[in-house]
Amino acid sequence: MTITTTETAPVTIGEQTLGTGQQVYVIGEIGINHNGDMEIAKQLIDVSAKAGANAVKFQKRTPDISTPMDMRDKIRSTPWGDMTYLDYRYRVEFDAAQYKELIRYAAAQGLHAFASPWDVPSVEFMEEQGAVTHKVASASVTDLELLKALAETGKPIILSTGMSTIEQIDKAVETLGTDKLVMMHATSTYPLPPEEANLRMITTLQERYQVPVGYSGHERGLQISLAAVALGAVTVERHITLDRTMWGSDQASSLEPKGFEALIRDIRILEQAMGDGVKKVFPGELAPLSRLRRVDA
Repeated sequence: MTITTTETAPVTIGEQTLGTGQQVYVIGEIGINHNGDMEIAKQLIDVSAKAGANAVKFQKRTPDISTPMDMRDKIRSTPWGDMTYLDYRYRVEFDAAQYKELIRYAAAQGLHAFASPWDVPSVEFMEEQGAVTHKVASASVTDLELLKALAETGKPIILSTGMSTIEQIDKAVETLGTDKLVMMHATSTYPLPPEEANLRMITTLQERYQVPVGYSGHERGLQISLAAVALGAVTVERHITLDRTMWGSDQASSLEPKGFEALIRDIRILEQAMGDGVKKVFPGELAPLSRLRRVDA
């Protein structure tokens, strides 16, 4: 594909602008950590609002379409008893009325609420619920039919890039276009070991695609996400949970409420600390200068 070298333009999601010099857009990834329970979903929205996040994100599937054929009839032990994997996928999905309620509930606390649609009907579903943006899960990077449906919404799109080659990402970007695109560097290992984080990809993606780039993390702890912000990530997404010991495949690699609060606190400190790169004598240095410098220039 042909890569331009024009200056990266910011992308607006709702009232929030994502780009260099803007506040980092922090997403609490609820995913399916709600286990199909509206009360848990609302508690995780509360956690995100209290922590100072900008958005929460869910996953939306049409199980008959998005569940692999070889997985459908496999029996899974769940808190609701043994059931087929397909029945389990339906068990943890919310319907239209529930999504409308969750989006309203989040908005009342100043948060965007949206989802990663895993199939074309789920794109239409989230459009009907009024989502301000859509996210492409790393597993969907090569689903060109889904990407075309997302592009046709005209909404800003957030593209995760885990488990993908640069050629696959090129094709996804060609399909989505770059006008309202935000990319997320990600490595889809759960939990993420530091040696697979490859944070310098943030700069690689910025230079190659000339769009705002963020970071979607699955690591334990906060250090790697904070380093991503220092390297220029304009958005950070982390899975969140009420308790990492809860049942579910993503719980163990999620942040609990106190950890999520600490992450956002430290991101906001980093935003202030990064500065503009212009050397100057700061007001706080004037007293030490007069006391300690012996020779004036």
